[in-house]
Amino acid sequence: MVGEESPRFVGRSMPRREDHRLLTGRGQFVADLVLPGMLHAVFIRSQHAHGRIRAIDAGAAAAMPGVVRVLTGEELLRLAPPVAGGQLSLPSKWRTQVQHAIHNPQQPMLAVGKVRHVGEAVAVVVAESRDQALDAAELVAVDIEPLAAVVEAEAALAPESAVLHEEFATNLIGELAIEKGTVAAALAAAPHSLRRRFYTHRYAGLPIECRGVIAAHDPRTDSVTIWSATQVVHNVRRAAASFLRLPEARVRCVALDVGGGFGTKGHIYPEDLLVPFLARLVGRPVRWIEERQEHLLCSCHSRDQLHEVEVGFDSEGHVLAFRDTFLVDCGAWNPIGVAIAYNTAVHLLGPYRIANFAATARIVATNKVPNAPYRGAGRPEAAFAMERTMDLIAQTLGLEPTEVRRRNMIHPQEMPCAMGLPYRDGEPIVYDSGDFPGGMDKALQAIGGLAAFRQRQQEARRHGRCLGLGVASYVEGTGVGPFESALVRIESNGSITVSSGACSQGQGMETIFAQVVADLWSVDPQDIVIALGDTSQIAIGFGTIASRSTVNLSAAIHYASERLRAKVFAIAGNMMECAPADLELRRGKVGVVGVPGMEVTLAAVAQAARPGWDHRRPAGVDAGLEEIFYWEPPTVTWANATHLALVEVDMASGSIAIDRYVVAHDCGVVINPMLVDGQVVGGTVQGLGGALFEEFIYDRQGQLLTGSLMDYAMPRAGDMPSVELLHQESPSPLNPLGVKGVGEGGAIAPPAAVANAICDALAPFKVEINATPMKPEHILKAVAKSRHPDRSRT
Repeated sequence: MVGEESPRFVGRSMPRREDHRLLTGRGQFVADLVLPGMLHAVFIRSQHAHGRIRAIDAGAAAAMPGVVRVLTGEELLRLAPPVAGGQLSLPSKWRTQVQHAIHNPQQPMLAVGKVRHVGEAVAVVVAESRDQALDAAELVAVDIEPLAAVVEAEAALAPESAVLHEEFATNLIGELAIEKGTVAAALAAAPHSLRRRFYTHRYAGLPIECRGVIAAHDPRTDSVTIWSATQVVHNVRRAAASFLRLPEARVRCVALDVGGGFGTKGHIYPEDLLVPFLARLVGRPVRWIEERQEHLLCSCHSRDQLHEVEVGFDSEGHVLAFRDTFLVDCGAWNPIGVAIAYNTAVHLLGPYRIANFAATARIVATNKVPNAPYRGAGRPEAAFAMERTMDLIAQTLGLEPTEVRRRNMIHPQEMPCAMGLPYRDGEPIVYDSGDFPGGMDKALQAIGGLAAFRQRQQEARRHGRCLGLGVASYVEGTGVGPFESALVRIESNGSITVSSGACSQGQGMETIFAQVVADLWSVDPQDIVIALGDTSQIAIGFGTIASRSTVNLSAAIHYASERLRAKVFAIAGNMMECAPADLELRRGKVGVVGVPGMEVTLAAVAQAARPGWDHRRPAGVDAGLEEIFYWEPPTVTWANATHLALVEVDMASGSIAIDRYVVAHDCGVVINPMLVDGQVVGGTVQGLGGALFEEFIYDRQGQLLTGSLMDYAMPRAGDMPSVELLHQESPSPLNPLGVKGVGEGGAIAPPAAVANAICDALAPFKVEINATPMKPEHILKAVAKSRHPDRSRT
């Protein structure tokens, strides 16, 4: 127990401890690391989207000054085993419940036989300097016979399409289906129905720090250390140990300060394994740092889904049946399997009560960069399809979009609410807590209420201005398993060290978890060391993806601390000759309840717990003060939010100005409001960037036309509104702190909210915006089509 006089740190807005080093130039990123004798790797990448490799001549490159090694895919196959495809395993409970088929192609470290997207690595040069490696790479002659490129998912399924992976004889490399109720019958009987296609385009995380890997081999112990800008150090270690045929104990992976991840760095790339292989091969440290153009060409993209929705509803707007058949363009490879597609399928229901529901997903290979999770990971696509559908129902019936939502929303008195489908952990989806209508009402109140806005909108229309209000609500499964680890140790000076498999990429984890530990142990956060992103600190860990670290690591810390506290109290009770049940924690000390001054410091307890002569442990208590706990969550917690966008559309230029943007967000108990605000605002800006600016565009030959930041338009500060945040706290009953995840939520709703706002602004023209991005030229084309449907094409 913790003494009542101890201050509480959970719930406080505390500045990030990390910022002192980061803002004073003392941070260390992988590109800052310099090792003695370090060599530099440069990859030779395909200039063709699809083609057969006829020959690679590296002779001239190998003869260049400073070149230590040139390696091709064929040579690598002779030196090392292939790496198994697929990185995300799904539990047997899921596999037995969900109809699915997965044909995951195995991606080689370097292309062999064929190339399947522009930028795919075919060879690598290792040299004394980066400049020498770049010069030598220019001399590697790659002879590729071009094949027809496949750049659209629908076209990829046509019988006449070229096939990327001949071993499957199809570009359909994954599919799944889920259903509850009697969808076909309910659709047939519904008084009203509509069908629409919704498209969420391809864009990506683009962290400020690109990827990078440095590796060093110790020949004395035949061990390897890897420094990688990754979100999953333990996964990298495990895969590297397998590839190098080493015990995991001889491989260490470290993530230094990481300048953003957003899911882009959340899985294993070929470079994570090939760089340590090269270091061991040549006997010297090897470094590879990705350039921005290389990042756009090679690091994973995301989104890129096409949905065919059919919905049946009654005259009051109640949804009677919903069916969605959608395609996921996974690019040339599919590193995460069906995870994104299944995320989309189970998040389509959103905060709504829909008895008859079906979703079918097909995963299609094309000659583009592989598709993998980016902040939201399949949820923005689901929210776009469902939230546009809600507005279309309202338009059909002449109702307010918010009223249609309210009539379909699950209410707080229905919580916990079983949804009749399995989550990707195989457990039944049960919304654990939340007030969905309350969140929407909060957002509306922030703009003065719906009626006041409609009056303002009518007045603006009389003056030729187009104002619109868009709402988008969503739920998000957070804190997914399978586990996360925590080691809690009390040092000899009484400070507390916590280690975990979680990895920070700027979320402020050192601060957040210091707050959690400070409350558990009644100490000051400054007396706590949080050690993350290093496999030498803890043997088993999972990593930071999928809005999971706050939920899972806080629980692991809680239960490890419970075990350790029992040991501390046993030793302290022995020291003070009292019962452990009579003790409490007091600001770095253990004291007797109700007896001021009768106490011992944690440092003294740590000294008493040491092995050897003159220890002061009671009989049966082992030496040392540390405990490890692996938290295995029973299932996910469900965060939720409503986003509200108030926009003005310029009819002359098609430009979109966001007048106000409001978010009513619920992530359970808020540990640090300031950092939660930063997470939500940052995610919202990324969501708005994807809705309005960012876009990967390929031509018919599979060439990326937006391969630099001159072409790939990211939002600027002046483009973004001030985001107004309203917090709800619906504690989750599924973990000791009542927390839910927050990392991805901000990015989920903006495309749907903005699309709904634009359509509301342009309601007199009966304009529908059912695809992203929403750029001025798209708005002008949609208006022209509504005015002259016989002359315009979308």
